[in-house]
Amino acid sequence: MGEAINLVENFKVENVIFNVGEYNELENELITVLNKKKINYYKGLKELNINKHKLQFLNTGVYDNENDNSNVIYFNYNDYKFLLMGDAGIEREKDILEKYNLNDIDFFKVGHHGSKTSSSEGFINEMNPKYSIISVGKNNRYGHPKDSVLNILSNTKVYRTDLDGSIEIKLNKNGYKISTCSP
Repeated sequence: MGEAINLVENFKVENVIFNVGEYNELENELITVLNKKKINYYKGLKELNINKHKLQFLNTGVYDNENDNSNVIYFNYNDYKFLLMGDAGIEREKDILEKYNLNDIDFFKVGHHGSKTSSSEGFINEMNPKYSIISVGKNNRYGHPKDSVLNILSNTKVYRTDLDGSIEIKLNKNGYKISTCSP
């Protein structure tokens, strides 16, 4: 969230989607910028259609924890399943598994930068992801990703932004290609 204003100021942004729950101070600052630039923003979406593809927001409620209120997004593109976890924690993962069928995910964006507060063994085993992507800063002060999470992800090919740099997944009707660009 801390770089959102920078992104809006320096890139063409048409719409912004906020997490569920109350707006925090940074979000209110961003809304001021969005209003000045006349950029639409939304909150509490259940789904978003982009061309013929649907993004589903797996919000199971409003929580008293800002991380658990982060957007969790599922989409299927050319029969490839994607799950983007935001910062949702283990309790939220349980709620998601109770409400949604998330078997055999192809591309999984690991929750909360590989923190031990998310990516429980039961959740990962249920999803059985082929590829897992961890967005994490190099030598971050939190020590993410945690070894316990990496151990849970041992049956998936893991890509990490701190080691692999940017990670690009290109899909077409013949398959996909994953490429990285070193940091």
